[in-house]
Amino acid sequence: MKQVALLALAAVLLAGTGFGQQTITIGFTVSKTGALNVDSTEQYRGFELWRDQINAAGGFKAGGKSYNIKFATYDDESNSKRVQQLYTRMILEDKADFLFSPYSSPLTSTAAVVTEQYGKIMLTSGAAEGKTYTLGNHFLFQMFAPAPEYLKVALDALKSKDPKATVAFVYEDSSFSVAVVTPAKAYAQQLGFNVVFTEAYAPATTDFSAIIDKVINSKATVLLGGGHYADGSTLARQLQGHKVPLKMLTLLVAPDSPQWVELGDAAVGITVPSQWAPQSTFKSQYGPSGADFAKAYAAKYNTPPSYESAGGYVCGLILQRAIEQAGGPDSAKVAAALNSTDITTFYGRTQFATADNNHGLQVGHSMILAQWQKDKSGKLTKEVVWPLAGKSANLVYPIH
Repeated sequence: MKQVALLALAAVLLAGTGFGQQTITIGFTVSKTGALNVDSTEQYRGFELWRDQINAAGGFKAGGKSYNIKFATYDDESNSKRVQQLYTRMILEDKADFLFSPYSSPLTSTAAVVTEQYGKIMLTSGAAEGKTYTLGNHFLFQMFAPAPEYLKVALDALKSKDPKATVAFVYEDSSFSVAVVTPAKAYAQQLGFNVVFTEAYAPATTDFSAIIDKVINSKATVLLGGGHYADGSTLARQLQGHKVPLKMLTLLVAPDSPQWVELGDAAVGITVPSQWAPQSTFKSQYGPSGADFAKAYAAKYNTPPSYESAGGYVCGLILQRAIEQAGGPDSAKVAAALNSTDITTFYGRTQFATADNNHGLQVGHSMILAQWQKDKSGKLTKEVVWPLAGKSANLVYPIH
């Protein structure tokens, strides 16, 4: 009897120290260096905040067991060759149970070749290009609204203000930007806009003078395009420096970053299609409210969250929910739970296509349009201006 009592006491003590706690390993790469550093870091912070909250709460429960989260992560240097090597390493050496994507569509498509080869589930955040989901892949699940949706929201807003605007598209010659702009040009023409100028620029471009001269000569009143942070912020500064009289300027990705305020007056009035903004008012069916997420993020990182941050966090949240529904981390059961997902979080609705020709494509999430404006005190602030049902401020048009 004494031995039984001692064994019982040991069980209690071991339980109290976390014995029996299961660990789920999630692998992904981050662009700690290279051209994608800013946006990738924001995505990573979303992943990290989700993990830290889970582990601080003692894990989450699924199938009667408690699970905490461990990351296996490396610097991909914004380099697709590194991504291929590292995703193989995370699967074979780190024994990752699940994968998150790197930041950007090109890096994600490279990672997907590896994860599909090994039959590993990868949730993709920060990757909007839809082509990867048309190749017969079975284990990819996209969190972002697909690329063709990005500039539609800006064109819809423009149509409401100025249906006779003349439009220029100036954009980075990268797979993401091309996937956004190509359908946007067709949509602009469908809405009746006159597209007067189109040009793609090399990803490493730092001097836009020649392109800006062409924009001025085209007499475009609206410019849409950009690509990522480095080129987008440079283009915005140089457009201001050349005093280009645009009535509307919409750039991809870059203006969503909190760093955008560093541009000062060059930031004012610029709009950005966004997957999410702190002012969004979606009623969460699962996970924290938008206000609670934004508060926790700001407390941890001393900066407001971007949509890359929110996408990263909800990437973890959706995986967590699928594991809970599956009763544990069994890949086949988790994949089935993801396939049946249709849930609204603070980030908005999430639902994945399940047909063979576009499996994993995001079909539930919708874009918003945000604009940098000055408040009454002259401080730069980002406001949601479209759709009207979710706006926090009116669209300022024209900006000059």
